[in-house]
Amino acid sequence: MAFTLYALIQTAILFTNAIAVLHEERFLSKIGWGAEQGVGGFGDDPGIKAQLLNLIRSVRTVMRVPLIAVNSVCIVLLLLFG
Repeated sequence: MAFTLYALIQTAILFTNAIAVLHEERFLSKIGWGAEQGVGGFGDDPGIKAQLLNLIRSVRTVMRVPLIAVNSVCIVLLLLFG
């Protein structure tokens, strides 16, 4: 497989899909990354764990509908052009 722009875009889509399907109660809480784990005090700098949890929640919230459209376009392109 050649290293193309389409391959990079497809990699980003797959990575975003992987983040979007992570379920907080079924998966993240089992490894200690549940909702109550990343709470910090006011004025405290959030740690890397809290920032990653916020990123995961944001991706799941904001990218749910656009991912459906992007995945559909990607599937159609793969069907048409192989």
